Formats: sequence, structure tokens, C-alpha cells
Amino acid sequence: MSIASEPDPATGQPVGQSVNAYPAARPGPVVLEGRFGRIEKLDAARHGENLWNAVKDEDTLWTYLGYGPFADAAAFTAWLAERATLDDPYSYAVVDGGSGRAIGIATLMEIRPSMRVIEVGHILYGPALQRTPLATEAQYLLARYVFETLGYRRYEWKCNALNAPSRRAAERFGFTFEGIFRQHMIVKGRNRDTAWYSMLDREWPERRRAFEHWLAPENFDAAGRQRANLAAMMGMRG
Repeated sequence: MSIASEPDPATGQPVGQSVNAYPAARPGPVVLEGRFGRIEKLDAARHGENLWNAVKDEDTLWTYLGYGPFADAAAFTAWLAERATLDDPYSYAVVDGGSGRAIGIATLMEIRPSMRVIEVGHILYGPALQRTPLATEAQYLLARYVFETLGYRRYEWKCNALNAPSRRAAERFGFTFEGIFRQHMIVKGRNRDTAWYSMLDREWPERRRAFEHWLAPENFDAAGRQRANLAAMMGMRG
């Protein structure tokens, strides 16, 4: 892979391209509206009951996360209330447009405004959200917010290298695989090798077009089934 660069004015050595060093903005309590639902700041009082109903008794949702599953609604709500106060990760609820119920969580995390780098992670989608247009739209809304409103230049996705569904999702959403960080973390007393993916600001316009073509009404038949798949539109970046 070639690396774009410019020569150092004094030594002539390759030193990378010049970049405007203005900082990006931090995520905030926005509401990101879509056709299938919305993203809004996580609030334990408002979203707690619906989120618990969306994820309870679904132990496999927590396998690759550093917390959970929770014994009962009280334990889950207490954890949720704590998460909602954090600035990093900054947590959002994914709200279904039809029912108005929160059925998932996603966060923006590892936030480095001075480097204009941010990650999407701690993704918790209940069964009612998985494999739905809203599941994809939520990722589109967050990516658009990151690049176009907050001004980041690098958007990351990291997951346990053994988490095959998360790795497929990263590629489907247009992230590029960059490699495996070996023995990167210890999670729940076990080694975690981490798969790294990224999307860059210069790549976003193409990714945005793919998302919007996939989300368009004409891409769904009368039964709500997709006509063309997003992975093909993105070009499966693995």
C-alpha cells in the first residue's frame, strides 16, 4: 500500500501530507431522525424499560461485550443510568419509528477531537432490531453525524477477532479491515485479539451514496424485503 506524502522542506524526507489541525467537536445530545427510526441520547428513565424488554433473556448479545448479561431489570437499569452519564463512551438509544420504543444502543467512543478520530462501539441490538432496515439506518445516521456535523477524519470499528457477525457488519457498512491487534485486551478473564476497521472522511461520500441507495423506498418490495444488498453496493471491503 502506498502512503501519500510530501517531503520535509528542510530534509526532503517523506513526512506525510499536510493536514488542517482544527479539532473535531465532541458528540452531544442530538436527535438524528431517519425514515425507520431515530437516534437520541440515552436516558435510563425514558428508555430503560423498553431496552430491558428488548434484551432480557438474550445472553448471546453480551458474549463479546465487557459487561452483562444482567440478572434482572434493576441491575440493568442501574448499569444503564451509569452509562448515560459518561462522556466517553457517549451512548445513544436506537428508537423504532413505528412503536416509539428504544430497542438498541450504540455509542461513540475513544473520542479524540484533536486527532479527529472517533469509534463506534458498544453496539447492543435486541432481536427486534437485528437484520432490520433501522439497524442499518442507525449506522448511517451515526456515520453522517460523525463526518458531516462533528468533523472527524477517521471513524473506527473494533471488535473481538472471533466475533464473526461484528466483522461481517463492519464490512457491510463500508469499513476497511486494517488488521488484528494480538493480545490487545483482557475481557471477562479471557484474551481478546482485536480486529480493526476504519472509514475515512474522503471515503464517506461514496459510502453515503451506498447507504442512501440501500435505504431508499424503491430498494424494498411490498413485503419490506431488500431488492439489492448493501454489501454489494459498498464493495465488501475486507
